[in-house]
Amino acid sequence: MSRIGKKPVQIPAGVEVAVDGTHVSVKGSKGTLEADFYEKLTIEVEDGVLTVSRPDDERETRARHGLTRALIQNMVIGVSEGYTKVLELAGVGYRVQLKGKDLDLSLGYSHPVIYTAPEGITFECPDNTHIHVKGIDKQQVGQVAAEIRAKRPPEPYKGKGIHYLGEHIRRKLGKAAK
Repeated sequence: MSRIGKKPVQIPAGVEVAVDGTHVSVKGSKGTLEADFYEKLTIEVEDGVLTVSRPDDERETRARHGLTRALIQNMVIGVSEGYTKVLELAGVGYRVQLKGKDLDLSLGYSHPVIYTAPEGITFECPDNTHIHVKGIDKQQVGQVAAEIRAKRPPEPYKGKGIHYLGEHIRRKLGKAAK
C-alpha cells in the first residue's frame, strides 16, 4: 500500500466535502475547489474523515492512489487556510508596486513589466522588494510565482533577480577567481 494513500484526510470544522463517484468538491471559508479523479479509486467520507482506497495493485492504480489523497489534502487546506508564496527582488533599482490587482515590476529593462493577476490569485506587496502570491489552489499559486520569477531569474554572479524567500542561489566567482 501507498504510505501516503492509506493515510486518512482530516476534514476541519467549517469545510464541507461532497463526493459524487470520482468527482470531489470541497467548500470552505475561502472558496470552493472541484476536481475529478481516477475512476478506479474509491473515495469515501465518514465522520469528518476522508479515505481513498484502491481495488487492485496495478501499476497505474498504485501510482494514482497517493496522488489522489495528496491532491484532496491540498484542496482541504486551500479552502480552509489558503496558500502563500513569497518572492523577493534583489538588485539595484528592482522594485514592485501594486496597481489595482496587477503587479508593476521594474526589473532593469527599458520598460516596466506588468503582470496581471489571474482569477483566484491575489497579490500583496508589504514593501517594494517583496511579493506575496496568495490563493486557494496550491498548483495555481506555485505556477503564478514561477511565472513572476521567470520574468528575471536570479543570475549567479551578483544574485540579482527575483527569487523565492529562503531560496539558495549558487554563486560563481567570475573572472576574479582565475
